[in-house]
Amino acid sequence: MARQVKDARLETRESRLRLKVSNEPYWRLICTGFYLGYRKGARGGTWILRQKKNGVKQYVKRTLGIVDDTLDSNSDDILSFREAQLKAHALIDTLLNEHHKATVADAVNHYMKWFKDNRKSAKETQTTINAHILPHFGHKLITELTTKEIKSWHQKLATNAARKRSSRFTGQQYSRIAETENEKRSRRSTANRILTVLKAILNKAFQDEMIDDDLPWRRVKPFEKVDEPKIRFLTESEAKNLIDACDPYLQKLVQAALYTGARYNELSSLRVADVQLEVNSSIFIQPSKSGKGRHVPLNEAGDAFFRHILTGKLGSEHVFTKQDNTRWGKNHHVRLLKEACLRAKIEPAINFHELRHTYASLLAQAGVDLLSISKLLGHADTRVTSRHYAHLCDKTLSEKINLHLPNFAGIKKYEMELI
Repeated sequence: MARQVKDARLETRESRLRLKVSNEPYWRLICTGFYLGYRKGARGGTWILRQKKNGVKQYVKRTLGIVDDTLDSNSDDILSFREAQLKAHALIDTLLNEHHKATVADAVNHYMKWFKDNRKSAKETQTTINAHILPHFGHKLITELTTKEIKSWHQKLATNAARKRSSRFTGQQYSRIAETENEKRSRRSTANRILTVLKAILNKAFQDEMIDDDLPWRRVKPFEKVDEPKIRFLTESEAKNLIDACDPYLQKLVQAALYTGARYNELSSLRVADVQLEVNSSIFIQPSKSGKGRHVPLNEAGDAFFRHILTGKLGSEHVFTKQDNTRWGKNHHVRLLKEACLRAKIEPAINFHELRHTYASLLAQAGVDLLSISKLLGHADTRVTSRHYAHLCDKTLSEKINLHLPNFAGIKKYEMELI
């Protein structure tokens, strides 16, 4: 049984009667991190348990019952000071036991229930969790996690071979171990993204009082300077060669990506009603990765392209379909795009997302400001845009310097005399 504490202010009816009515309870520490409070009201008092959350200046309060100021205690909902302590300690034991029993798998379930209601890409996040987090940590109690163990796991993610998309009949396949500096940087970057998912899961558990301490994973830091982007994009002539090399149905997708900078899933889900040619010659991208929709204006060629492919289609239909008139699925384009790159002599073959990079890169080189490019791509802010495309503005800066900086050729040159 927990040790009972004493407090001359709270122990008897007479001593409590002398206290002033107050919205702020009179507090007494009863064990580490927990306080018993007496809130005195005009018509009686209430016992309250207050718990301090580790690492943050926040408290969780729970009502225990009515104080026996005017009614005799019944050890249930009307409590003396001693009985309030007994009920508080029983609740504390329950809370601590719940925390000690929560596993990482419990935290994952709790996090994903929230994630599906509040975020996009739940399927991709669950895939990451199933592949990298649950196999290593799922069975472990959260209270048993250590900084050393999480650091070791993070390091191994960066050195292990990357997983390859595999058939259920062949089992999981892996790429070769990273050898070049860029391959190693890429693996460390991937390890950082997986670490971010683990931390998000555990932080959610901490915020929602499944656990009391977040220090073990707070100490684990991501690898530094591994997210320097190496952006690949096509030149205008390469883009035209690729279009010519595509089959007619993929060709439409590729052209649309180059005219709009839209992602593959955004184009595959685009409906005729989202193309607004008569209003302002633009397409509307439904809320996706960033959680916000956006309007992307079209140039004359883009306007003519969409007018041509929409002929005879109804507003509810998808703009882009495959040869059998069904919708493009998640990876239906991959093999076809690789074959088109081979025919167009684009080596190594690009992926569909690099068409989006091509769109943004060509705009940056033409002098379009990063804020405008950021809005067109649907980035949450310009930081992502700047990381990827700021260096492409160098050509524009050079042209502006040549155009506007004065010619100092007439200024007398001074030669230094060497003594």
